[in-house]
Amino acid sequence: MTDPDSPARHPFEPRPADRAAANRPPPSELERFLGGSPSAVAVRLVFLSLIVGFFLVWLDIRPIDVLTAIQNMVRRFWDMGFDAIRSIAEYVAAGAAIVIPVWLALRLLTMRGKD
Repeated sequence: MTDPDSPARHPFEPRPADRAAANRPPPSELERFLGGSPSAVAVRLVFLSLIVGFFLVWLDIRPIDVLTAIQNMVRRFWDMGFDAIRSIAEYVAAGAAIVIPVWLALRLLTMRGKD
């Protein structure tokens, strides 16, 4: 495991890998926006797209079906005129009835863990 000829290391002394990470330049604006290097993010997105695509094909849902459904929804809202605003408000209210309590519970749980 350890080299018997090497001097003993203090338990709180940083490891060489930690020193290398400390010397690494800060991430660029693009890397901060993407959440990592562009190539790593691209690989993750391709892998995630593969998995989601597998399940969509397994459920017999094709991309053209999804795009057609979105187009029909936009057309239906357009045809409804100002009634679309009321429909959107109903969707937002229905979603908020679930999203807001879950968000609040998660925030309270994370705040409790920081004490």
